[in-house]
Amino acid sequence: MNLGPVPATHAGAPFDPRSGSVVERALFNHRVIVIVLCLLATAVLGWQATKLQLNASFEKTIPAQHPFIQNYLAHQEELSGLGNAVRIAVANPGHPAPGRPKPDARPSGADAAGVLGPTSGSIYEAEYLETLRKLSDEVFLVPGVARNQMKSLWTPTTRWVGVTEEGLEGGPVIPDGYDGSARSLQQLAANIARSGEIGQLVALDAKSSVIFVPLLGRDAEGKALDYAAFAERIEALRNKYEQQGVQIHVTGFAKIVGDLIDGVRAVLMFFAIAVAIAAAMVYGYTRCVRSTVLVVAASLIAVVWQLGLLPTLGYALDPYSILVPFLVFAIGMSHGAQKMNGIMQDVGRGLWAARGRAQGGFPDLKLVAARYTFRRLFLAGLTALLADAVGFAVLLVIDIQAIRELAIAASIGVAVLIFTNLILLPILLSYVGVSPEAAARSLRAEAADAAGAARHPLWAWLDRFTRRRDATIAIVVALVLGSAGFAVSTRLAIGDLDPGAPELRADSRYNRDVAFVNAAYGASSDVLAVMVKTPDGRCSQYETLNKIDALEWQLRQIQGVESTNTLALLNRRVLAGLNEGNPKWYEFLPNQDMLNTVTAGAPRGLYNDACSLLTVYAFLHDHKAETLTRVVDHVAAFAAANDTPEVKFLLAAGSAGIEAATNIVVRDAWTQMLFLVYGAVMLLCFITFRSWRAVVVAVLPLVLTSVLAEALMVGLGMGVKVATLPVIALGVGIGVDYALYILSVTLAQLREGKSLSESYYRALLFTGKVVMLTGVTLAIGVVTWVFSPIKFQADMGLLLAFMFLWNMLGALILLPALAHFLLRPQAHAAESPAPRQHPLHRPRDESAAAAGGPESLLQKA
Repeated sequence: MNLGPVPATHAGAPFDPRSGSVVERALFNHRVIVIVLCLLATAVLGWQATKLQLNASFEKTIPAQHPFIQNYLAHQEELSGLGNAVRIAVANPGHPAPGRPKPDARPSGADAAGVLGPTSGSIYEAEYLETLRKLSDEVFLVPGVARNQMKSLWTPTTRWVGVTEEGLEGGPVIPDGYDGSARSLQQLAANIARSGEIGQLVALDAKSSVIFVPLLGRDAEGKALDYAAFAERIEALRNKYEQQGVQIHVTGFAKIVGDLIDGVRAVLMFFAIAVAIAAAMVYGYTRCVRSTVLVVAASLIAVVWQLGLLPTLGYALDPYSILVPFLVFAIGMSHGAQKMNGIMQDVGRGLWAARGRAQGGFPDLKLVAARYTFRRLFLAGLTALLADAVGFAVLLVIDIQAIRELAIAASIGVAVLIFTNLILLPILLSYVGVSPEAAARSLRAEAADAAGAARHPLWAWLDRFTRRRDATIAIVVALVLGSAGFAVSTRLAIGDLDPGAPELRADSRYNRDVAFVNAAYGASSDVLAVMVKTPDGRCSQYETLNKIDALEWQLRQIQGVESTNTLALLNRRVLAGLNEGNPKWYEFLPNQDMLNTVTAGAPRGLYNDACSLLTVYAFLHDHKAETLTRVVDHVAAFAAANDTPEVKFLLAAGSAGIEAATNIVVRDAWTQMLFLVYGAVMLLCFITFRSWRAVVVAVLPLVLTSVLAEALMVGLGMGVKVATLPVIALGVGIGVDYALYILSVTLAQLREGKSLSESYYRALLFTGKVVMLTGVTLAIGVVTWVFSPIKFQADMGLLLAFMFLWNMLGALILLPALAHFLLRPQAHAAESPAPRQHPLHRPRDESAAAAGGPESLLQKA
């Protein structure tokens, strides 16, 4: 692939429109048709983009094929509320908002449950309970709620079991004939104390209670749950009842998504800022309004096409893929700026060739410049975009639908860039051209070099890395940075590293609500459920319950497990109750009749109707990766030692169990994804360059950036999860563009026999300036995201800015240093035939005496 002067017909002959490849002739000889087709596509896809929906799906964020998830889905109908759910904590209106109560300030035991009687500021007030009933009734009617699984103090599924004078009894916690009197409130307090719901539905200090709201994936009509509408409805209920004095705290996946969708306005604002910064930087470089507008417009057209194709193909954007349109814009700006720069330089050269040539037949400079730039850069740009697309497509191997849809959205965006920035932009520039001043300015460094003047200090400094001493220093520094970065990156964790939602700011309303719930209830809303499968009707067998009792005791000893609940634990409590609460009877006795009696009156959440599935609940302090790993590893070891042909311990259900499965898939996919991404990039680079040495030179800077980016994630406290997993792949896809453009020109010059120093200098003048421009421009654009209210966007802004800059520095510094040791000229300049030059590359001295200025001739042309 030759990116230097392109052979043409005799210098004095007119430009032959039949020259060039079949693709070039088909496009540039029918420019009007191409523009009209692109305009029609933009109009149609722009209209389609108005149909694009922003939504999310709980099911799309979990690995559907993982064994944990398969076990959960197989028994989903028998597991009450162990999937996607929202918890609404309603605090008593008679006391100030607790914010984050101190653990040592919480009451415990009977006082916490309120069995000593209703107290001021507790949930045992008639006014509070009436407010709770109204809110519970309204939440029950919200679309998307799994009403048969919803729980609050007012739902009949919330029951108590205890020992009375009549024997073993039970019933709903709200007593029959409740009328709000002191007697009814006293009975309610006693029922709650015997229900086992303290720390679950009722706060430890008895000053708030929870409405537990499981959600359906689809409504009765088969439509997916609209998370934005659901979150708005819950927020409206919050505002309505907080005006009456209660304080409401909402946690759960649906609320996280709702808050992220609310933050889309901020995302759009920062996207607009990034576009404005990019336009200003490109204009500052070219000082040409028309070319700047075209480059920005072509990149925005690509975004419109992408957003229009998504609903056409049946896809939607979710909060985790909302940044993909900006990445498409960033890649488009990179390629568009290269095309604009090439055309400016060709027009500038053409001015000298045109001087003094009054005879007719001299070609349209804008058209010829566009065609020769298309010839030189189309293959490099196509290879870079294919590398981007393949890198994104690699994400399809990850068994998480949200990531797969992100990969599809990114691949669609890259595919449309082939049309908008590699084809449409050169054709538009062939009509509009560039200003004469911009064309002349683009060749100042080249003209100064031809006149023997000193090189620009920056280019001279970068050229030093083509020499052994500075190349060695650069490689040694890269090795040190890479080694240090790798050492830090080994501490990169999988999953969440903080309680709450790391996608949101620590002081966000959601994370404050999480802090309240964790403090008031003694445990987070993170539940890991172990399913115990038995033959039908055999769930109460002593051997089975004895193993569950052993597992439960072991789980309570694990750091991060706050409490547990099982049918075995209920048997212990009932046995003690039947013996006047004597703690000596708090044992698990091998009495099958007793086990059968207790099981018959136990809540169905502990076992299913067929008595073939038991549930072990582990309530965790948080959902940090290390907490989940400890619990899952222990349960897996217990299952391996205690499973029998009839009794199986199955992982896992509950929000924490599902997240544990997701973490396992993400951990396995992380290394696999990197190998596949780099494998695809190396293969495409080898196909393009046909040289393993060139592949090494192009890829090693990208590897260094990836290692340092992982180290930065450790420094920023970011874990690898669904939201962050694709970022490294996206960074590699964008970074390879820089290396391809610089290396393509360098190799072409080396094949003409030029030295590495001269070849690299030519690459800097032709494509290196634009690589530097786009790297700095995009980094400045995304670094403004640190001010976003969404922490996920702020973290991605820092990470992407870092990758843009380091990929740029790698292409400008490490690439020539590696080339010094790996690449050599193929022939001496004296032995290689001088290439014939096309009209835009005639020497300046050929017409030095000609009259007239280049600006006037270009305007005339």
